Amino acid sequence: MSAGGKPEQTGVDGRGLTVAIVHGTWHPRIADGLLAGARRTLAEAGATVLEYAVPGSFELPVVAQAALEAGADAAVALGVIIRGGTPHFEYVSSAATQGLTEVALRTGRPVGFGVLTLDDEQQGLDRAGLPGSKEDKGAEAAAAALSTARVLREVRAR
Repeated sequence: MSAGGKPEQTGVDGRGLTVAIVHGTWHPRIADGLLAGARRTLAEAGATVLEYAVPGSFELPVVAQAALEAGADAAVALGVIIRGGTPHFEYVSSAATQGLTEVALRTGRPVGFGVLTLDDEQQGLDRAGLPGSKEDKGAEAAAAALSTARVLREVRAR
């Protein structure tokens, strides 16, 4: 795991922004950690938060798109995909990644990418923002969505 090169997170002003957190429910210990990190970051920023639980990572793009089309300024997509013994991992990882990219481009609104693609559960625990975790990918995805929403507002105001 490498967090090298990661920018320092500075407080982003989320006031006046509505952010949808769309989160999968597979692997609840890890998923709940991601969700807590995103919630905390958005609350500290003062953003209005909407939450939508979906069964798994495959369902993230369609709900993120619906939330953005309904008026959210940004979405944070959180999911956990752990490699197994079949190609299912590759299919779901690819579909979630490509789908969320397409949603951002189609809607012109940011999607913070907090979908963990893991070889094993320990990698997820290390990234979930839990006590003892080395990283907080839910918080990072929320901060990225907020920052990008602010940049887009600036670009569009010119």
